[in-house]
Amino acid sequence: MINFNIDNYLRISLTDVVLVLISTSLIIIVAKHFFWDKIVAFMQKRQDFIQENIDASKQLKQEALSEKEAYDAKLKDVGKEAHSIIESAKVRAEEQKDEIIKDANNQAEHIKKKAQEEIERDKRNAQKEMREAISDVALEAAKQLVQKEMNEEIQKQFVQDFIDQAGDAKW
Repeated sequence: MINFNIDNYLRISLTDVVLVLISTSLIIIVAKHFFWDKIVAFMQKRQDFIQENIDASKQLKQEALSEKEAYDAKLKDVGKEAHSIIESAKVRAEEQKDEIIKDANNQAEHIKKKAQEEIERDKRNAQKEMREAISDVALEAAKQLVQKEMNEEIQKQFVQDFIDQAGDAKW
């Protein structure tokens, strides 16, 4: 069987500690002499690279915020412009409506005036025709009444005087 004693493995001797310290110091001195500047330079490069990325992201964030503010301002201007376009369209529509109503009223007034003139003309024509019909009837009646007593010229004068007097009165 194998003779295994754990004390042999766990014991710490002064020589072992000194040897470990010396070897670690030698490794540190060699590493510091040959590699320390390179390690520090690499770490500095890495730190600078990270700082550049942080600064670039801050710059991009500022640019994005300024772009957003410009966009918001443009959006407000577009909203105001749209509102003013709508308002001007409403005003133009109101003006067109008023103009159309005015034209319609003018046309209606013109049609009404023409109709009144036509009615007045028809009224005068009817009065004229009525006078002629009355004069014919009166002439015929007068002929029969005074056929023997008056000649035809006196009868016409009498009828004409009668018509003139009747024509001045309203029908």
